Amino acid sequence: MVGHDEEVPPLDPDQCYVAVQSRDQRFDGWFVTAVLTTGIYCRPSCPAITPKRANVDFYATAAAAQQRGLRACKRCRPDASPGSPEWNVRQDVVARAMRLIADGIVERDGVTGLASRLGYSERHLNRVFTDELGAGPLEVARAQRAHTARLLVETTSLSLTDIAFAAGFGSVRQFNDTMREVFASSPTELRTATRRSSASSAPNPDPAGSGARVAVAVRLAVRAPFASDELMAFIGERSIPGVESWDGSTYRRSLGLPGGVAVIELVARPDHVAARLELATWSDLGVAVQRIRRLLDLDSDPAAVDAALGADPALAALVDAVPGRRTPASVDPFETAIRAVIGQQVSVAGARTVAGRIVHAVGCPLSEPVGDITHVFPLPDELAAAPDTAFSMPGARRDTIRRVAAAVADGHVELDVGNDPVVAHRQLSALKGIGPWTADYVVMRGLGHPDTFLTNDLGVRHALDRLGLQPDQASRWAPWRSYAVHHLWASLSEHRPKADP
Repeated sequence: MVGHDEEVPPLDPDQCYVAVQSRDQRFDGWFVTAVLTTGIYCRPSCPAITPKRANVDFYATAAAAQQRGLRACKRCRPDASPGSPEWNVRQDVVARAMRLIADGIVERDGVTGLASRLGYSERHLNRVFTDELGAGPLEVARAQRAHTARLLVETTSLSLTDIAFAAGFGSVRQFNDTMREVFASSPTELRTATRRSSASSAPNPDPAGSGARVAVAVRLAVRAPFASDELMAFIGERSIPGVESWDGSTYRRSLGLPGGVAVIELVARPDHVAARLELATWSDLGVAVQRIRRLLDLDSDPAAVDAALGADPALAALVDAVPGRRTPASVDPFETAIRAVIGQQVSVAGARTVAGRIVHAVGCPLSEPVGDITHVFPLPDELAAAPDTAFSMPGARRDTIRRVAAAVADGHVELDVGNDPVVAHRQLSALKGIGPWTADYVVMRGLGHPDTFLTNDLGVRHALDRLGLQPDQASRWAPWRSYAVHHLWASLSEHRPKADP
């Protein structure tokens, strides 16, 4: 696994400028280009004339550019680019904090809550952020609020006052000022410009009985190449009845979000993912989008992954056959942990059936089902207190599920996107019934770690045997061993892995 205290090198301005000169879309989201003569910042692939080297600077985040008074380019929309893959690869405090900020922790608990969750003082966290990114956690969260607000302005008919508070702003004035600073346009001007070209979405009734349902269609950016069919098939084949559904082209599932229950609908294309979200409250939009991006691994760097794995003769043919393969993660690491326990030594189909029975016995039902989506996956305290009749499995595995649920519910095991994977692995492994495979699987998929190799997975072992390799040789695929696992699984067209929920 990647160490959690590694020193991170700063941006190389000369390399950044070469990327800007080439207008290479692969670098969108890695950094932004600050054009000092115009006062704007752009994504690296901006189609405008490339400014002179002396007139540009580079920042790791849009928040740093905004801190220096620059506004977003109206032509290339840097706020709409894929996120930086760096935050998923790295496990240091800044990367873990960035994942938590994307999940909305600052809006819910403030910077104080973020620092507490990471085990640092607020002062130290601000210093670390400012030293590396040129902006503090509050400014990074502010940039995310601006992006969410623009999405609501341009895609919904929600009033601008409601948008201000839904996006997390403290007042309408703060909302208006931020939008003008970041986008050089007022919210009214942004909405007027959008309505000239398309109609906005309208709210609908709520599936979970938590008020009027609000709906929005979102186009999620991806980096090419993007193996969309393989990604969605992997997720779809493992869908839990009642919580998820997959018809071969459209994936749907319920989500438990801070503001209530949501239902999402995803259709993946080679160049983007079309998402439709039905939310209990608009304030959940940013969190929902980030969880979808994690689930589909949309912020990865496929060019770097393919170049590294494809250079190995043992994997070259697999990478060439499916360039841009993703490692799907999770919308909820706790859910993934339970699915991993259920899937110990059973088939994918068997794990789906058992999980579906647990969901229907313990999970909260939607007041109005949305197609085949009828329930939300159970919460930790619900599973910890579930009766024996809810578990159609051996007693030892049933007790392990209760044990994991209780440990997460009382905080002895912490499973969220801000976790250090080394700590999470150690906490899980300390529980009776959790072996190396289960802990590794939760880290790889639940936490979305890109460099976890499932040494004890039966399918991986079979694939390695076919290639004439030993498990200890997988170290040469670092830091992308999770991607290697998915290539190995996919190579077994007639031998699906047994223990793979």
